[in-house]
Amino acid sequence: MQQLSAQDASFVYLETPHTPMHIGSVGIYDPSTAPGGFVRFKDILRFIASRLPGARSFRQRLVRVPFDVDHPYWIEDPEFDLEFHVRHIALPKPGDWRQLCIQVARLHARPLDLSKPLWEFTVVEGLDNIPGLPPGCFALVSKVHHAAIDGMSGVEMSAAVHDLDPSMAEPDKPDSWQPENMPGVADLLTRSYFNNLLQPMRIAETIGRSLPGMAKLAVQAGKGDVSLKNTRTAPKTRFNGKVSAHRVWDAVPFKLAEVRAVKDVVPGATVNDVILTVVGGALRTYLLDKGELPKETLTAMAPISVRQEGEKAALGNLVSAMVVGLGTQIADPLERLRFVHGEAVNSKAMTNAVGARTLADYSKLIPSGLAGLGARLYTRVGAANMHAPAFNCVVTNIPGPRVPLYFCGAKMLAMYGTAPVFDSMGLINPVYSYGDTIAISFTADRDMLPDPDNYAQALRDSFEALKAAATQPAAKPANENKPAPKPRAAAKPRAAKPKTTAKPAARRTPRAKGVK
Repeated sequence: MQQLSAQDASFVYLETPHTPMHIGSVGIYDPSTAPGGFVRFKDILRFIASRLPGARSFRQRLVRVPFDVDHPYWIEDPEFDLEFHVRHIALPKPGDWRQLCIQVARLHARPLDLSKPLWEFTVVEGLDNIPGLPPGCFALVSKVHHAAIDGMSGVEMSAAVHDLDPSMAEPDKPDSWQPENMPGVADLLTRSYFNNLLQPMRIAETIGRSLPGMAKLAVQAGKGDVSLKNTRTAPKTRFNGKVSAHRVWDAVPFKLAEVRAVKDVVPGATVNDVILTVVGGALRTYLLDKGELPKETLTAMAPISVRQEGEKAALGNLVSAMVVGLGTQIADPLERLRFVHGEAVNSKAMTNAVGARTLADYSKLIPSGLAGLGARLYTRVGAANMHAPAFNCVVTNIPGPRVPLYFCGAKMLAMYGTAPVFDSMGLINPVYSYGDTIAISFTADRDMLPDPDNYAQALRDSFEALKAAATQPAAKPANENKPAPKPRAAAKPRAAKPKTTAKPAARRTPRAKGVK
């Protein structure tokens, strides 16, 4: 048995029928590279079965403590059934992109069964009419509960079911997995009693680690090295209320080389800054069309992984976060990029001052019973409609592989992300890079974003406008190949006209124009 951390448990407490808390991906594959030139569903089942030892999340299920008086536990599921977790459907003809988006949204809107290991794979075949893809492709839509993985450990789970070549070689490591017996109620309550006795010590430890960082942040803010503007609340938008049970999904790919070329125009800017700027431009266009654009900048929460090298295979979430202004109040795309870069630098400085790992541990300060009760009450009373949001959306960047991957011998052609939305945050933009492409996907509440085509087009238009602005001569970094301005010549003084008076007037030297 392994107990969930406070941060992992929070995703369990936030789970409701309207807010399933799983993340996932949509991979698209070409079966022509597989042995024999095709892939059968029974081949997929056999392939996944051979890769189960590669990730612990595959066969671990959740056990909740009665009344949530303590955080839940992971155990090795004694009733594990692979075929429950791997499903198979097909798109009706013609099998186009819009049909796939609708099917992904429907699958994502359905909660996982919390009494089983918290993941599902759905094979979707019939992708026969998508531009840029050969007919006969299939998609693999994955869902994994956020309590089990974050973005970085999700990459590790994805690696378990992918190869670097189409040979489908069996793993050398033998499967030594053993199921566990379900713990009894008395055992769980006894563990909870002793864990709660240690809670004050955990709180004191977390506070003690944070005090030096808080003092450092106060000093830096006093010197003006760090601004506290990132602590402001966000303006209210259509995306910041109570969410429904329905979802929309879409994805827009961009060439990674073009994104990197844009970021080089602003000294110090990163690929992440460019992506945030593109999202800011898309939100500006979308909300302007609705007549709903706030005067203040919208903000995005950007998760930061604090997972260390030796923790890549660990279950759960090891993330902190920073809040960045998106520059939605700025029409010029290049000025928006400069604004976003400044916001990101400031937010990173604030996070580094306190410590990203320490911020991630703040979830330990809330007792498990209160955390679960608070999450349930927040949803039931519709509290999301009663306060200003902490941020308007989420933009999470997950770096992917640069080399081709193969699933059951089929070559991966594209990879996109899916992610949860919840009350007060009805739009999330997972960003996933694969090969020479980086894609901005989005999952949103259907009532808040009823026209996903318009937002997807706004993302395309936002990047094109930013790319055009970055390639103009005026977009070069300041003082680069720019001649110094010529000094203006002083105006010549005009001769004073003599006056016909008894006394000669004293000559007065006129001032040159513009000279005091």
